[in-house]
Amino acid sequence: MSYVIGVDLGGTKISCALADLSGNVIETQVVETIASEGEIAVLNRIIGLIDKVMITINITKDDIKAIGIGAPGPLDARSGIIIEPANLPFTNFDLVTPIKDKFNIPVYLDNDANAAAVGEFMFGAGLGTKNMIYITVSTGIGGGAILNGQVYRGRTTNALEVGHTTVEPFSSARCNCGNLGCLESLSSGTAIARRAKDAVLSNIDTSLKRYKILTSYEVFKEAENGDKVAISIRDNALRYLGIGVTNIINTFDPDMVVIGGGVSKAGKIIFDKVKEVVNERGLKTITSGCEIVPAKLGTDAGVIGAVALAILQI
Repeated sequence: MSYVIGVDLGGTKISCALADLSGNVIETQVVETIASEGEIAVLNRIIGLIDKVMITINITKDDIKAIGIGAPGPLDARSGIIIEPANLPFTNFDLVTPIKDKFNIPVYLDNDANAAAVGEFMFGAGLGTKNMIYITVSTGIGGGAILNGQVYRGRTTNALEVGHTTVEPFSSARCNCGNLGCLESLSSGTAIARRAKDAVLSNIDTSLKRYKILTSYEVFKEAENGDKVAISIRDNALRYLGIGVTNIINTFDPDMVVIGGGVSKAGKIIFDKVKEVVNERGLKTITSGCEIVPAKLGTDAGVIGAVALAILQI
């Protein structure tokens, strides 16, 4: 029997899954990234996980057809180089060659959002579509595109950095990329939490002040309970997210937009608000037939996406 391996490389953990060629996950292993120990230590953890999933189910590298790796960008998918991600110790680091040399198996690197997009396209919400956009709204905001059944990577293989599209040019919200008014600086979980913390430090009366730690979860919870400040923060963030989604739909004319990531777990309110903005601002010819749906793969999106990436390549 033939298998593939998928690796989801994150700033806090590395997940590894072994799956058959139909995408059925047979074995998973997870370790902490411990990025502070440096690039070679992280590389060795990835190699160790790949070894471990094979040993656990008693197979050899001859049974593995490909290894897919999803990692934070920026990166060069063609050369297998991770350029300089924010939460990992790599700088222009060739991640693919040492893994390929170690196992003598084809290895494919891609942006983690692209990998998640492939996973949703092949095994999740986008199954059956031909043109699908995936957006993850979490600590940051990223995206991936499947166009005419193929991953769209762009000239530098870093396409769909939707979090760094400008949705409010006159905003004072500074993004990590250095610009003002990026979607990520206004609609991400980080941005929502930052606005909540600012409100708590002010003289405004809000139930958010009862929390010692504030994340987007508490904001959505208190908004649901009727707190006016939380409602304002939530609706403002979702309005900008809706603008971002509208721009994407108008640009790519997809069959479907799939929204995943931690913030999307707030449920129906996310999709109601986003669809409301899309209906107001989008070109009806394009937006009327485009579905906007929640991701199906949940917290496994990254590693299943890496599995899907490997399957897609073979």
